[in-house]
Amino acid sequence: PTQCDNWVRTSNGGHFASPNYPNMYPPNQECIYILEAAPRQRIELTFDEPYYIEPSFECRFDHLEVRDGPFGFSPLINRYCGLKSPALIRSTGRFMWIKFTSDEELEGKGFQAKYSFIPDPDFTYLGGILNPIPDCQFELSGADGIVRSSQVEQEGKTKPGQAVDCIWTIKATPNAKIYMRFLDYQMEHSNECKRNFVAVYDGSSSIENLKAKFCSTVANDVMLQTGTGVVRMWADEGSRLSRFRMLFTSFVDPPCSGNTYFCHSNMCINNSLVCNGIQNCAYPWDENHCREKKRTGLFEQITKTHGTIIGITSGIVLVLLIISILVQVKQPRKKVMACKTAFNKTGFQEVFDPPHYELFSLRDKEISADLADLSEELENYQKMRRPSTASRCIHDHHCGSQASNLKQSRTNLSSMELPFRNDFAQPQPMK
Repeated sequence: PTQCDNWVRTSNGGHFASPNYPNMYPPNQECIYILEAAPRQRIELTFDEPYYIEPSFECRFDHLEVRDGPFGFSPLINRYCGLKSPALIRSTGRFMWIKFTSDEELEGKGFQAKYSFIPDPDFTYLGGILNPIPDCQFELSGADGIVRSSQVEQEGKTKPGQAVDCIWTIKATPNAKIYMRFLDYQMEHSNECKRNFVAVYDGSSSIENLKAKFCSTVANDVMLQTGTGVVRMWADEGSRLSRFRMLFTSFVDPPCSGNTYFCHSNMCINNSLVCNGIQNCAYPWDENHCREKKRTGLFEQITKTHGTIIGITSGIVLVLLIISILVQVKQPRKKVMACKTAFNKTGFQEVFDPPHYELFSLRDKEISADLADLSEELENYQKMRRPSTASRCIHDHHCGSQASNLKQSRTNLSSMELPFRNDFAQPQPMK
């Protein structure tokens, strides 16, 4: 907001005036004053004499605009212009928004206004003294930190069912500014700023130092120009589910010194914030390429110290595991082979032997029987010839030749049996 000329503030109120008062105010001016009282207080505004603002129909030209609240869209109390000063103006809350506007023609002396704070009649008081309200203020400082709304419930700053009106004051490191980034943000009643909001102030909690105010569904980053930041959260009785979590980081302007890190976004942060797992820069330069900078954990230290032992042990375990798998795979095959060796070959041969094998067996049996009969006849014949031969043999030559012929016949007969049997030998069984 644009502030024109001097503005005096005290604990009980203050005063402000148009530019150059009581002389003529300049043309093309737009001055904004935002008044803020303490909680459970209201504002009273009065005007001094002389008073002159260019008169016009409905005060369309030079005018003084007063609204009941802290914003330009707060409810309009009235617009004032002309020769007569306005009557007493009183707010219904703890804020009042005032804007003075002048065009390019017909200037006047302007105005001077005084404001004071009075107790809010909507609350109960004892002996004219404002009842104490719960203190809901927090302070943080350092290179970085987290501002979180859950701290209100954890420290019991407000009771369940009560409205939340809390302030966090942040102090940066010496000669540093503050960068704020929301990590979590949710308003229970979005776009209803009168019911819940988060406001950020740059320098102090005065309303003229309001930097940003969030009550919709999105909250942007905030870059403050001073080393003091104030975060205020307001949530009425029906908006207790509203919450936020904000990271603040102290930074200095470039060029960066030896103990700071350049963030590539016109800010230098402390070296201790680099590779800490949190994005402290506006862009994540401080967390890129941090693998080699991270401290080795317990697992990395153990691996580096006992790498050989762990490697050998792992290899042995792996080999044993492979052997056990192979044994389990081979075991069923051995059982199948054992069943095959126990198979009855005789029955298998009887079924699958070729038909001619049976024919050869029959012929072999018939020939063997014929040979047996023939040998038996030869023996009987020899017995009959022996006595006759002894009696009839006169010459040794005849007997010798007969005997030799007999022996030769027997020899030939025995020699005939062998090839006969060999020719009709039983064939080898099929495999």
